[in-house]
Amino acid sequence: MKLSNLLSADQIILDLKAEGHGSVIVELVDHLVDTGLLPASLRDESLAALKAREDQVSTGIGSGVAIPHAFSDELDEVVAVFGRSITGIDFEAIDNAPVHFIILFLVPRKQYQLHLRTLAAIAKLFANSEVRRQLAAAATRDEVLAILEARPNRNGTNDA
Repeated sequence: MKLSNLLSADQIILDLKAEGHGSVIVELVDHLVDTGLLPASLRDESLAALKAREDQVSTGIGSGVAIPHAFSDELDEVVAVFGRSITGIDFEAIDNAPVHFIILFLVPRKQYQLHLRTLAAIAKLFANSEVRRQLAAAATRDEVLAILEARPNRNGTNDA
């Protein structure tokens, strides 16, 4: 599962306002609600599930990336949002580095295998330092989508 298949320009925030771990999750979930991608009736349940997941262990995977995620019994398809923090957020990441890229997604509980494939695809994409550099420099949401759509080639750069 490619991350670009889960996102549209409306699901990208280029400059997150939140400064903390918990508040950035609220900002991202509220963005999903505001854009109509997540029903408002699922907001609180989604936030509680994401908080419970973060309480187990931070989803800050290192290299400036966090992947907060949770399951929902109410969703029929994956809902995702990408946020970029210019200043960085203390996400209690495994490398203790500030997080600049947050990919939040909610997965229907019945699609557990999709959840695992999505996590693996995101981790693989963001392991590429060139992808992270390009995302940091992107000026528009369309540029972000193009970077996420491109496939890294063997020497670590992206083929458009």
